Amino acid sequence: MDLIDLQNVSRWFGDVRALRDVTLRLQPGSIGLLGPNGAGKSTLLKILLGLLPPSSGGGRVLGHDLTRGGFALRRAVGYMPEADSLIPGLRGADYVALSGELYGMPRRQAQRRAHEVLSYLELEDARYRRLEEYSTGMKQRIKLAQALVHDPALLLLDEPTSGLDPPGRAAMLQLLKTLGDEHGKSLILSTHLLGDVEQVCRTVVILHEGQVVSQGGVADLRQHRQDRYRLQIQGDAAAFLEELRLEGVTILDDNGRGDLRLAVPAGWVTRAFFLLADHHQVLLRGIQRDNEDLEELFHRVIEEENRHGS
Repeated sequence: MDLIDLQNVSRWFGDVRALRDVTLRLQPGSIGLLGPNGAGKSTLLKILLGLLPPSSGGGRVLGHDLTRGGFALRRAVGYMPEADSLIPGLRGADYVALSGELYGMPRRQAQRRAHEVLSYLELEDARYRRLEEYSTGMKQRIKLAQALVHDPALLLLDEPTSGLDPPGRAAMLQLLKTLGDEHGKSLILSTHLLGDVEQVCRTVVILHEGQVVSQGGVADLRQHRQDRYRLQIQGDAAAFLEELRLEGVTILDDNGRGDLRLAVPAGWVTRAFFLLADHHQVLLRGIQRDNEDLEELFHRVIEEENRHGS
């Protein structure tokens, strides 16, 4: 069964068309939803939740119809919003248990499951603290807990690392990766942080002005560039780099610690790197093709769309 199957989904808000004929067929897995601000990401998530009906078109999520799936659709999906959406005065365990009841779980089951999820997310020591006393990192985890409490097959995650410091962000991404890789959860990760998607997701969907402009596996969408290399070198590299420039090689990036990105001229062979390194007594520790990364892919796709639209 497809995870998501949409056909020509559009959504209007008055005169503003937030989504334009979105057609998607996605298989279970970890999927990054990318796009500039105003691209339609949040609108698409709300349609996938069944909270917003499409103005036209239709589709299914986990076999549930977007417009007629109702409660059954929402029970199959967990949603972690970007906004806190927390209830002041409630304790953590009560908040997660309430979320379970709203998903249709019996009260005792929801309470038991809330404690299990909070323990899994390392919030057991804070389960009886009031939500307004939580730190930013704890608030992000409690939002993930309420999305997980009913054990959904699909998680919709809207900026899950928002506001987190680097250690907190790394911990959250590892949690999401574990949920996908070890617990079989499908994820749709909506974020403007391309590094988050690169760490967690194997598939991406790029939205621009309400339209899908690219989708597929990250490895498949990247440009495989035959003229770009990454080198790791050790030693006094000044003369080595100067001779590379004389041979027509462009130094794209040099971090000063022996890591280089290069563009080579037509007809270049990798053996030339080794010969020049040996001549200048430089140790060549590593060499690999410098294929396009996710950030470069994203900006290339958006720039191409802007050129076509102008």
